[in-house]
Amino acid sequence: MLASWLQISGIPLAVVGPVKNPVLVFLIILTIMLVAPLLFERLRLPGIIGLILSGLVVGPYGLGILQRDETIVLLGTVGLLFLMFMAGLETSLEDLKLNAGKASIFGAFTFLLPMLIGTAAMLAIGYDFLAAVLVASCFASHTLIGLPIVSKLGLMRLQTVTATLGGTLITNVLALLVLAVVVRAHQGELTPQFWLTLIPSIALYTFATLWGVPKLGSWFFQRFGHDEGAEFTFVIATLFVVAYGAGLIGIEPVVGAFLAGTAITPIIPPLSPLMNRIRFIGNTLFVPFFLISVGMLINPGILLGEPRSLLVGGVMIAAEVVSKFLAAWIPAQLFGWRLASAMVMFGLSMAQAAATLAAITVAFNVKLVDELTVNGTIAMILVTCIASPWIVARWGQQLQPREVASEASDLPRPAWGSRVLVPVVNPETESNLLRLALILAKKEGGTLLPLHVLSDRAGISPAALARQEQLLSFAESLAHSAAARVEAIRRVDDSVEKGIVRSALERQATLVILGWKGYSTYAENFFGSTIDAVVRQVEIPVLIARFPVPLETTRRILLAAPELEVSPGSLQQTIGLAQTLAGELKAALQLLLVQTRPLRERSPGPRAASYAHLPVQRVQGGLVAEVLKALQPGDMLVGVLSEARSRFRLSREPEIIARHRPDLPMIVVHLPAAHPPRLQESVLAAGDSTWY
Repeated sequence: MLASWLQISGIPLAVVGPVKNPVLVFLIILTIMLVAPLLFERLRLPGIIGLILSGLVVGPYGLGILQRDETIVLLGTVGLLFLMFMAGLETSLEDLKLNAGKASIFGAFTFLLPMLIGTAAMLAIGYDFLAAVLVASCFASHTLIGLPIVSKLGLMRLQTVTATLGGTLITNVLALLVLAVVVRAHQGELTPQFWLTLIPSIALYTFATLWGVPKLGSWFFQRFGHDEGAEFTFVIATLFVVAYGAGLIGIEPVVGAFLAGTAITPIIPPLSPLMNRIRFIGNTLFVPFFLISVGMLINPGILLGEPRSLLVGGVMIAAEVVSKFLAAWIPAQLFGWRLASAMVMFGLSMAQAAATLAAITVAFNVKLVDELTVNGTIAMILVTCIASPWIVARWGQQLQPREVASEASDLPRPAWGSRVLVPVVNPETESNLLRLALILAKKEGGTLLPLHVLSDRAGISPAALARQEQLLSFAESLAHSAAARVEAIRRVDDSVEKGIVRSALERQATLVILGWKGYSTYAENFFGSTIDAVVRQVEIPVLIARFPVPLETTRRILLAAPELEVSPGSLQQTIGLAQTLAGELKAALQLLLVQTRPLRERSPGPRAASYAHLPVQRVQGGLVAEVLKALQPGDMLVGVLSEARSRFRLSREPEIIARHRPDLPMIVVHLPAAHPPRLQESVLAAGDSTWY
């Protein structure tokens, strides 16, 4: 359009005409990705709007600089799948379970109201019944264009967003079913065989995805978790396999992409380098490609070619906006949510994009709707894609991340992640120790302190210096890939244990994480020498960790403690640590409190009540025997040392457990008596040394 005008006006089309050079095409798109969001954010508008409008300007219906060719369509499709996949990754299965009722109610409203209002509106302007139902199904479905804004605001686990994501899955599946049914009815192929094939296929596909992907992912990460490139490739391959499988059974691939993200999210910690890579690639490359490609679809001039296009477009926009607003406002009133929450739901669920256009294109190809409907759909896409990000950004700023759906009665979490010191010695175990440290450090915006100590007692060889550099370089690389602050420490000292203790003091560490092989030998004397000496001398918490398998394979945190031999403060802090790990690893949490000696009859008291909301199992017997009975595949054992002993002693119980379960990840927590509880607040009251 504009390209033709420029040519008529004497401006050479070669200057602004379709660019064919692939390098220049990619350069133009990257320039848009860089400049458009920055410019629109300076204007206090969401950067997403800038990307969509930029696609309109450079696209075939704007200046004609770029054509929406197969490459743009391919990358735009990948971007749409990535957008829905990341929505699934950000969706906590636990939150979905907690909000399943709200998600179902919202899904019902956001499907039924647009179907009813849309069908009535289209019938009112002369559409036949099947065409009206099909157009209304496009109103019912939606694309989460505003989701990156929600993620940027830190609201992904908000009850409002969780309910919207669950409702999106429901309404998109139902809308696509309506599309399939209407098209088959129009073609006269709506037979019993169609129903007998479609419904079982969807049920089997959903079960296979939600059950099979976590199983396969856990096996893969356990076997190949040391190869970060293989991990990333596996995740991306899972996305496209599941999305393609959805298409094979007649479901839109975007629904499969969302299911893939939901299925694989339990085995990818939110703060892990792998998750950071997925978000980086998606948010900086593929999702912007999708938004630009959506802008290229918009042809504002087409509405001027036919007066009835304005009527059809106006009715479609009004019906879609009104029905989506009511579908968000009514459930929000039922749930007791404030207006800002309702508007965020409305903003997220109103946008129509490529999925809607794809459905209309299918209907147009079978001559169920005419070109005016396609034009009206494009107008609806233009309005909703611009309004959706603005509404989400405008009202999302009034919501706070602290309103995230979570257990309101969680115990205070220990504030240990400010400066986490990790001595690195063994390349085979270094990765998991650093990942644990990064989880705790990133949770509080802290700093990772990887340390390697060289003892100068027998001299330092060039090979030892090279090994030190290699270990610390890997630690720095891992921290940078997770977007975490890092300060590598290269140290020469009298001994390894003195280097660790002095570094912890000099660098003001708040936590030390030590690796443990799971056994001790007289030859190495590692366990009895280094760990024992460090734990006795430092005045901060120490985590003694053993990870024979990758952290990502953890499905449950089992916290075991000798209840009568651990102070209330130490138990409280250890429970807080276990809750943090369970949340970040998306694992279940189970408390096992072992009474190793007969207990006097007493009332539980306020301290036991403070964690009564958690799954607690109390048993009487030997600590080792009860732990071995309680362990399940996929467990990580978190233990707290007995404080009834006069000196530090770790080797006996953990070593016996490690010998019986050589594949068991373990963390033993040591809290020195002199170390005051570093908690955000105190819940447990001081008092008697027993729990009853």
